Amino acid sequence: MRRKVAPDSSAMAAGGGGGGATEAEQAQLSTAIRNGEDLGPFVRRAFASGRPEALLSSLRHVARSKEVEIEDVCKAHYQDFMGAVDDLRSLLSDVDSLKSALADSNAALQSTVGPLLASLDAYLEARSVADNLTAAIRAARLCSRLFALLARANEHLAADRLYLALRAIAAAERDLLPAAPHPTIRRMLVSLIPALHAHVERKIFKEFSDWMVQIRVASRHLGQTAIERASAARQCQAEEQGIRSGSTVAAAIFRNHPYSLRLKDEEDDWSGDDSDDLAAAVADAEASILDLTPLYRAHHIHATLGLEERFRRYYFENRKLQLTSDFQVSSLTPFLESHQIFFAQIVGFFIVEDRILRTGGGLIAPPDVDALWEIAITKMVSVLEDQFSLMQTANHFLLIKDYVSLLGVTLHRYCYSVDPLLDVLSKQRDKYHDLLLSDCRRQVSETLAADKFEQMLMKTEYEYSMNVLSFQIQTSDITPAFPYVASFSSSVPDLCGICGSFIRDSISFMSHGGQLDIYPIVKKYLERLLGEVIDGSILCLIKSGGLGVSQAMQVAANMVVLEQACNFLFRHAAQLSGIPLHIAEKVRRGFPLKKSRTATEELLLGLLKKKIDDFMMLTDSISWMADSPPPSGNEYSNEVIIYLETLVSTALQILPIQVLRRILQGVLTYISNTIMGLFLSDTVKRFNLNAVMGIDVDLKRIESFADDQSDLFTDSDDFVANELKLALLEARQLVNLLLCNNPENFLNPVIRERSYNKLNYKKVITVTEKFRESSVRLFGTFGTRGARQNPKQKSLDALIKRLKDAS
Repeated sequence: MRRKVAPDSSAMAAGGGGGGATEAEQAQLSTAIRNGEDLGPFVRRAFASGRPEALLSSLRHVARSKEVEIEDVCKAHYQDFMGAVDDLRSLLSDVDSLKSALADSNAALQSTVGPLLASLDAYLEARSVADNLTAAIRAARLCSRLFALLARANEHLAADRLYLALRAIAAAERDLLPAAPHPTIRRMLVSLIPALHAHVERKIFKEFSDWMVQIRVASRHLGQTAIERASAARQCQAEEQGIRSGSTVAAAIFRNHPYSLRLKDEEDDWSGDDSDDLAAAVADAEASILDLTPLYRAHHIHATLGLEERFRRYYFENRKLQLTSDFQVSSLTPFLESHQIFFAQIVGFFIVEDRILRTGGGLIAPPDVDALWEIAITKMVSVLEDQFSLMQTANHFLLIKDYVSLLGVTLHRYCYSVDPLLDVLSKQRDKYHDLLLSDCRRQVSETLAADKFEQMLMKTEYEYSMNVLSFQIQTSDITPAFPYVASFSSSVPDLCGICGSFIRDSISFMSHGGQLDIYPIVKKYLERLLGEVIDGSILCLIKSGGLGVSQAMQVAANMVVLEQACNFLFRHAAQLSGIPLHIAEKVRRGFPLKKSRTATEELLLGLLKKKIDDFMMLTDSISWMADSPPPSGNEYSNEVIIYLETLVSTALQILPIQVLRRILQGVLTYISNTIMGLFLSDTVKRFNLNAVMGIDVDLKRIESFADDQSDLFTDSDDFVANELKLALLEARQLVNLLLCNNPENFLNPVIRERSYNKLNYKKVITVTEKFRESSVRLFGTFGTRGARQNPKQKSLDALIKRLKDAS
């Protein structure tokens, strides 16, 4: 930027005088020229005002003032310039002298160093040759190492040592590729290394794919072996428990039953791990199909190639797809036939996954295994629910449940949560028992239909053990002589066997399900079996009306034995459920077959009443107005007593004493009621003392029979003296009232309570009205006018009158 100069006053004055310009304009023009500004505005203004001459005059004046300044400056610096020119001339002379000296020195140096330069050129040439040879040797050594590594890699590839081949190639890539001596070799390595990696990856992928196919077959075999080992361990535990319990029968039942009870310490005593399962599976099959080496090798190779994470994802997705394909249930094959393969495949799958998780070096992570298990457990629950909903056979239910429980035991050892499976089994408990009860109902109906209701004959001790001792229904601890005739028919041990099988099946279904106290549930279903199925079937048999007296007796005898067998069945259920017997005794209810027992005795009593009715028809021959009492009683009483004696002799061989006592009581009560009915019958219009005395003889004979039978029941705990005789009490009191001399005593409360407490007022009125002298009834008071009235008849008339008044 140019320095601004103050305006020149002299120039401004001159301009003002010459051109007529003002001093201000002159000052502005000078300032603009000094500052190097544009003079266009001044020119335009001068021409616009019509005074260009003044502008030209001012410009000439400025030019002259600058020339004067230049001249002053030149004069001031001239001396210095002249001194500098003199110094330059002296310098030129010195330079010429130096140039001459340098030329002389150069000529002398050229003549001196000529041989040395020739030697230097020879040395440099030799040095270049040596460097070339060194580079060639180094390149040869690199090529030798490279070719050696490549040859080693080829040998490893040929021998299927893929990891060693990759190590050789990695060494070549790391150490030799950056120092490759020639671009061709470098290009070769750049193309060869990826190709080799791709070849190794393809080969190891094929091996892995083959292993995936093999491991599927191996998993099924491994799962079957593991479940078989679990089943064998459970069976051994059950047998040992049966021996420790000291019950020979229970141990035999355990050994014969395929679904034995799981013990509480089953898992604690079952020593072993997955290596045991794998070892057992390898011992039964080719070791190659259970070899995990191909998997670990593929994992290692992919890790070496830097593809470990991709291989992990690939492995997880393929195993997931494989697991999903294992869940396909064929609709062409019944699930009962395919369920073992279905569940064994899953068990083997997760045993392998557990082994890989622990030994695979991070190939699969615990969350991945958990995710696979969640998929599996969800699908298994869905399949079980669908299949259980279609099943209509309890045995099929039990087979599948048992295998599922073994699956749970096996996988629980590998820390897999099997609670959802146990929940499914628990939800199906009611349906299973309904099906089981349905099967038992069919078996019970077939058993009762096949029974002829005759006493069972056992010819050998084995038959006695299987049919009597097995169910603890023996009457004595002493083994009887053979052949042995039991008090029950063939249906009793068959029904006990059905109940025992039901108990074992029920316990087998509910055991191994995570529930500790199963006895209340078993007891509930056992009560349903006894109270609904067996009791209902026996009731149907009784109501069918196809039983005779002997058959009804046998059914009644069977009921007593079944009551004893029911006690054993509840104890047996408690024992198999692991419940102490004293606890089971506290919660046990009464006899569950009470309805059928009562119905059986009612049926037997009804049949006997029909027989009694047949004999009582002989009462039509009784002369109610006889002239003299029959000396030996009436004819019907002889027939009734003969039949009762025959009945007792036959019943003693079949019926238990307590049942026979109840039946005799019912029969004698019915005879008493029948005799009462004779007096009350409309067909008997009147009777006299002789007829009453005949009935009295009949009652005495029947009472004598009752007294004779009382000796049979004296050993009973609830025996009451004259118990059978008391069944005839109503008829006896009526006959006594009619025979007494003072019937009016009936109205005495004390006497009536002591001697006539079974008699009804209305019945007494009806009977006593018929007990009159014939003359009184026919002719009224005319035939007896003036005669003395009989005191007994007078007392009887007073009794009738007072009873009528009271009523």
